[in-house]
Amino acid sequence: MMTESGSEELDEPLDESPGEASGDTPSWGASHTAGEDQRSEGFDEFFSHILPRTIRAARRLTGDPWIAEDVAVEALARAHARWARVEALPWRDAWVLKVASREALHQVRRRPPVPAPCYERDESDDVALRVALVAALVRLPRRQRETVVLRYLCDLPEADVALALGVSAGTVKTHLHRALASLRANIGADFEEAYAHELHA
Repeated sequence: MMTESGSEELDEPLDESPGEASGDTPSWGASHTAGEDQRSEGFDEFFSHILPRTIRAARRLTGDPWIAEDVAVEALARAHARWARVEALPWRDAWVLKVASREALHQVRRRPPVPAPCYERDESDDVALRVALVAALVRLPRRQRETVVLRYLCDLPEADVALALGVSAGTVKTHLHRALASLRANIGADFEEAYAHELHA
């Protein structure tokens, strides 16, 4: 599908599993032809590079390290199933982070984040603020929500957010402005603390 910026967007329905997308479940240890071996090596390098960042972004949304790891692996499994196309994307990091953020929010809708006392959390990781922030994020229009998540929770520059969403840099700025105004209105007095701790952590 062509987007307003002229780039091709690879959309990721949340109910599509890697097996459904590729016709088979990805097996990173399976035998390959020479060309497939080269592509597999490229994916392995990409996996090692992006996995920690994807887990971190998912954890900021879910508040649970185990769910965050599952979300990250799921997003990378989908990337593996489409690697022939994803590999060529100059914004493939952003593609994986977008898929992971969608899946993380899907998990939050099914099971709201709760404190996990046995897990070590960052000093700025206030569970109550995260719950309020995620609840407000879910109420935003999809494009505003994705823009905020990719820009602040995934730490992507605005140019990469624009590429990942297939929109212009100006549209990203507009989405951010409107989304932050909505979050401020929905979260109320706690917004500035949530903004400082969760969005700018």
